[in-house]
Amino acid sequence: MRIEIVGKNIEITDSMREKIEKKLSNLEKYLLIDPATTARVVARVYPNSQKVEVTIPTKVGILRAEVVNDDFYAAVDLAIDKLEDQIRRQKTRLSRRHREHLAKAFIEEETVEETKEADIPVRTKTVEAEEMELEDAIMKMELSGHNFFIYTDEESGGIAVVYRRSSGGYGLIEVEKE
Repeated sequence: MRIEIVGKNIEITDSMREKIEKKLSNLEKYLLIDPATTARVVARVYPNSQKVEVTIPTKVGILRAEVVNDDFYAAVDLAIDKLEDQIRRQKTRLSRRHREHLAKAFIEEETVEETKEADIPVRTKTVEAEEMELEDAIMKMELSGHNFFIYTDEESGGIAVVYRRSSGGYGLIEVEKE
């Protein structure tokens, strides 16, 4: 994640920059934040306090925290805490929303429609199938905006594909080992 730090009525020192970069780099462990994302931090000084504003655009929405405190470093810590809470809430919302659709997708009978083949240019892409649980794969698929996601299932150890069905819900394709 790239970090843009702006000071209003204050000069950002190296130690301030270090503290901000260290704290924001801890947020990269969450799936919602893309490595190409630019986080914007604005530090302002008022006569009796200091204000820190952090804005991070993500695939799900904008994460924003604004904290006023007497101490700059305490304000940074509080702002990061607020952002972590927002990320946790977003992840919980996503997993709850998709849990019901996934259950319905496995219960319904799937019909396969054959499509006629045509001379369509094929784009080839190589992917590394990371090992994870089904719920994490669905969340990554939703966050990336794709209709399917390839991963290695933790339980079976085999390659699996989770996909969004046109009728709603999700489907799962597992590769059978011979």
